[in-house]
Amino acid sequence: LLAGASTLPAAAAGNTREAERLLADMRRDLAPVENQIRNHPYLTALENGQVPISNLRAFAGEQYNIIASDLRSAAQLTARYGAEPSGAFFNGIIGSEVIARDYIIRFAAALGWTEEDLKAYEPNPRAQTYPSYVTWMSVHASDGQVAAAYAVNFAVFGENLGRMGAALRDKYGLSAEDTAYFDFFAVLPPDFEPTALSILQADLDGCADVRQIKRTARLLQAYELDFWDAVAAN
Repeated sequence: LLAGASTLPAAAAGNTREAERLLADMRRDLAPVENQIRNHPYLTALENGQVPISNLRAFAGEQYNIIASDLRSAAQLTARYGAEPSGAFFNGIIGSEVIARDYIIRFAAALGWTEEDLKAYEPNPRAQTYPSYVTWMSVHASDGQVAAAYAVNFAVFGENLGRMGAALRDKYGLSAEDTAYFDFFAVLPPDFEPTALSILQADLDGCADVRQIKRTARLLQAYELDFWDAVAAN
């Protein structure tokens, strides 16, 4: 999945009220699935120290594959929109993915796995529906669709990883350095959502299809839930 970082540009000046209303509507519509993600039994099991190390290794393996895919998707979006204001937004995500890759390798090392082990790991197909759809988005979706979907999705993913990092330190004895991957995602930069709203507003000003924007976010959030279901089953 994609990380927030200080490389994101500041939001462009302008009125984003229409984008703000749309994003609020989308969050309200998607609240049921977001609650399923936020209250997933996997998190409860981890916070109770009930997730075995073998499963945590699988989690690292899934994320390693997701990062590799999402990095290429961000590069594709940057290539598509490099001459547009949104290009800097997507380029910033590339830098974030590079950092996240280093952090997931560090987490795996704390579990006794090398990068070769991560490369050899066979991913669960259901855990990879999310990056597969991000790849589709990178080719077919507008920049506003992508920005809106990320604005809806990143917050709940970050919240879950923040809980995971705390549980791994509390119940599994891992260090802050070992769990840097989770802390990296836990809090989005303050300019992330304003920038996403500016991109969405520009798309709306260009007569974007609101139905497609909502659909993209709905599917991405459903695939996020797929990921948590899959890692719980691994």
